[in-house]
Amino acid sequence: MSKAFTKESDDEDDDLPEGAAPIPKGSPNYVTPAGMQALQDELRQLTRVERPKVVEVVHWAAGNGDRSENGDYLYGKKRLREIDRRIRFLTKRVEASRVVNPADQTNRDQVFFGATVTYANSKGIEKTITIVGIDEADLAHGKVSWVSPIARALMKAYEGDTVPMRTPGGMEALEVLEIKYS
Repeated sequence: MSKAFTKESDDEDDDLPEGAAPIPKGSPNYVTPAGMQALQDELRQLTRVERPKVVEVVHWAAGNGDRSENGDYLYGKKRLREIDRRIRFLTKRVEASRVVNPADQTNRDQVFFGATVTYANSKGIEKTITIVGIDEADLAHGKVSWVSPIARALMKAYEGDTVPMRTPGGMEALEVLEIKYS
Protein backbone atom coordinates (compact mmCIF):
# COMPACT_ATOMS: atom_id res chain seq x y z
CA MET A 1 0.00 0.00 0.00
CA SER A 2 1.24 3.48 -0.80
CA LYS A 3 2.51 5.51 2.14
CA ALA A 4 0.25 8.32 0.96
CA PHE A 5 -2.81 6.33 2.04
CA THR A 6 -1.67 5.32 5.50
CA LYS A 7 -2.92 7.16 8.57
CA GLU A 8 -0.28 8.91 10.61
CA SER A 9 -0.22 7.76 14.20
CA ASP A 10 -1.28 10.15 16.95
CA ASP A 11 1.18 8.46 19.29
CA GLU A 12 3.59 11.08 20.61
CA ASP A 13 6.45 8.58 20.68
CA ASP A 14 6.46 8.56 16.86
CA ASP A 15 7.65 12.19 16.84
CA LEU A 16 9.84 11.88 19.94
CA PRO A 17 13.28 13.29 19.11
CA GLU A 18 16.29 11.17 19.90
CA GLY A 19 17.25 11.64 23.54
CA ALA A 20 13.88 13.16 24.54
CA ALA A 21 11.98 11.51 27.36
CA PRO A 22 8.34 10.55 26.90
CA ILE A 23 5.70 11.94 29.23
CA PRO A 24 4.50 9.21 31.61
CA LYS A 25 1.09 7.84 30.57
CA GLY A 26 -1.77 9.66 32.27
CA SER A 27 0.41 12.54 33.44
CA PRO A 28 0.41 16.09 32.15
CA ASN A 29 3.64 17.63 30.87
CA TYR A 30 4.57 19.60 33.99
CA VAL A 31 6.62 22.62 33.00
CA THR A 32 7.83 25.83 34.62
CA PRO A 33 6.76 29.20 33.15
CA ALA A 34 10.24 29.60 31.62
CA GLY A 35 10.04 26.11 30.14
CA MET A 36 6.64 26.83 28.58
CA GLN A 37 7.99 30.07 27.12
CA ALA A 38 10.94 28.18 25.59
CA LEU A 39 8.62 25.58 24.01
CA GLN A 40 6.35 28.29 22.59
CA ASP A 41 9.31 30.35 21.33
CA GLU A 42 10.78 27.37 19.48
CA LEU A 43 7.39 26.49 17.99
CA ARG A 44 6.87 30.09 16.87
CA GLN A 45 10.39 30.25 15.34
CA LEU A 46 9.80 27.05 13.37
CA THR A 47 6.33 27.96 12.08
CA ARG A 48 6.90 31.64 11.32
CA VAL A 49 10.54 31.80 10.25
CA GLU A 50 12.26 28.52 9.42
CA ARG A 51 9.44 26.63 7.71
CA PRO A 52 8.47 29.51 5.36
CA LYS A 53 12.15 29.93 4.34
CA VAL A 54 12.51 26.23 3.53
CA VAL A 55 9.19 26.18 1.64
CA GLU A 56 10.46 29.09 -0.46
CA VAL A 57 13.71 27.25 -1.27
CA VAL A 58 11.85 24.05 -2.15
CA HIS A 59 9.44 25.99 -4.38
CA TRP A 60 12.36 27.69 -6.15
CA ALA A 61 14.26 24.38 -6.52
CA ALA A 62 11.17 22.58 -7.86
CA GLY A 63 11.01 25.11 -10.66
CA ASN A 64 14.54 24.24 -11.78
CA GLY A 65 13.52 21.08 -13.59
CA ASP A 66 14.72 17.53 -12.82
CA ARG A 67 14.05 16.95 -9.14
CA SER A 68 15.81 13.59 -8.91
CA GLU A 69 19.26 15.19 -9.00
CA ASN A 70 18.36 18.58 -7.55
CA GLY A 71 20.24 18.83 -4.24
CA ASP A 72 18.43 21.98 -3.11
CA TYR A 73 15.07 20.31 -3.69
CA LEU A 74 16.00 16.98 -2.05
CA TYR A 75 17.67 18.60 0.96
CA GLY A 76 14.82 21.12 1.28
CA LYS A 77 12.17 18.39 1.31
CA LYS A 78 14.15 16.45 3.91
CA ARG A 79 14.57 19.57 6.07
CA LEU A 80 10.84 20.32 5.69
CA ARG A 81 9.97 16.84 7.01
CA GLU A 82 12.30 17.40 9.99
CA ILE A 83 10.73 20.78 10.76
CA ASP A 84 7.20 19.39 10.45
CA ARG A 85 8.07 16.49 12.77
CA ARG A 86 9.47 18.93 15.35
CA ILE A 87 6.39 21.18 15.01
CA ARG A 88 4.10 18.18 15.67
CA PHE A 89 6.18 17.19 18.69
CA LEU A 90 6.22 20.71 20.16
CA THR A 91 2.50 21.21 19.52
CA LYS A 92 1.68 18.00 21.40
CA ARG A 93 4.00 18.94 24.27
CA VAL A 94 2.49 22.42 24.60
CA GLU A 95 -1.08 21.04 24.46
CA ALA A 96 -0.27 18.47 27.18
CA SER A 97 1.50 21.02 29.38
CA ARG A 98 0.49 22.14 32.82
CA VAL A 99 2.44 25.21 33.92
CA VAL A 100 3.56 25.05 37.54
CA ASN A 101 5.16 28.18 38.96
CA PRO A 102 7.61 27.27 41.75
CA ALA A 103 7.13 30.75 43.28
CA ASP A 104 3.47 29.86 43.96
CA GLN A 105 4.39 26.80 46.07
CA THR A 106 2.80 27.20 49.51
CA ASN A 107 4.38 24.14 51.17
CA ARG A 108 7.99 25.32 50.96
CA ASP A 109 9.44 22.91 53.51
CA GLN A 110 8.87 19.86 51.33
CA VAL A 111 10.30 18.87 47.91
CA PHE A 112 7.90 19.28 44.99
CA PHE A 113 8.13 20.23 41.32
CA GLY A 114 10.21 23.40 40.90
CA ALA A 115 12.21 22.96 44.11
CA THR A 116 15.93 23.63 44.22
CA VAL A 117 17.33 20.95 46.50
CA THR A 118 20.77 20.68 48.05
CA TYR A 119 21.55 17.15 49.17
CA ALA A 120 24.51 15.08 50.28
CA ASN A 121 25.14 11.59 49.00
CA SER A 122 26.46 8.71 51.11
CA LYS A 123 30.05 9.91 50.51
CA GLY A 124 29.19 13.36 51.88
CA ILE A 125 29.41 15.07 48.48
CA GLU A 126 26.94 17.94 48.28
CA LYS A 127 25.02 18.68 45.07
CA THR A 128 22.29 21.13 44.19
CA ILE A 129 19.60 20.38 41.62
CA THR A 130 16.39 22.01 40.47
CA ILE A 131 13.43 19.78 39.61
CA VAL A 132 11.95 20.93 36.28
CA GLY A 133 9.90 19.67 33.34
CA ILE A 134 11.00 16.88 31.04
CA ASP A 135 11.83 19.28 28.20
CA GLU A 136 13.76 21.64 30.50
CA ALA A 137 16.18 19.09 31.97
CA ASP A 138 19.83 20.09 31.61
CA LEU A 139 22.13 18.19 33.93
CA ALA A 140 25.09 20.44 33.10
CA HIS A 141 23.14 23.31 34.70
CA GLY A 142 21.75 21.26 37.59
CA LYS A 143 18.23 20.91 36.16
CA VAL A 144 16.74 17.44 36.41
CA SER A 145 13.43 16.16 35.11
CA TRP A 146 10.66 15.44 37.59
CA VAL A 147 10.56 11.86 36.26
CA SER A 148 14.29 11.23 36.84
CA PRO A 149 15.30 8.75 39.55
CA ILE A 150 16.92 11.48 41.69
CA ALA A 151 13.81 13.70 41.55
CA ARG A 152 11.52 10.78 42.34
CA ALA A 153 13.67 9.84 45.32
CA LEU A 154 13.65 13.41 46.68
CA MET A 155 9.95 14.17 46.07
CA LYS A 156 7.98 14.92 49.25
CA ALA A 157 11.11 14.83 51.44
CA TYR A 158 11.74 17.46 54.12
CA GLU A 159 15.00 19.13 55.12
CA GLY A 160 16.95 16.69 57.26
CA ASP A 161 15.30 13.60 55.71
CA THR A 162 17.43 10.79 54.38
CA VAL A 163 15.87 9.13 51.35
CA PRO A 164 16.91 5.99 49.46
CA MET A 165 17.70 6.15 45.76
CA ARG A 166 18.17 3.11 43.55
CA THR A 167 21.33 3.35 41.43
CA PRO A 168 23.00 0.84 39.11
CA GLY A 169 25.45 0.14 41.93
CA GLY A 170 22.69 -0.48 44.48
CA MET A 171 20.81 1.67 46.96
CA GLU A 172 22.27 5.02 47.99
CA ALA A 173 21.15 7.27 50.84
CA LEU A 174 20.63 10.97 50.11
CA GLU A 175 20.31 13.52 52.92
CA VAL A 176 18.23 16.60 52.11
CA LEU A 177 20.16 19.65 53.33
CA GLU A 178 18.16 22.57 51.91
CA ILE A 179 14.97 23.20 49.93
CA LYS A 180 14.31 26.49 48.09
CA TYR A 181 11.67 27.75 45.69
CA SER A 182 12.22 30.77 43.47
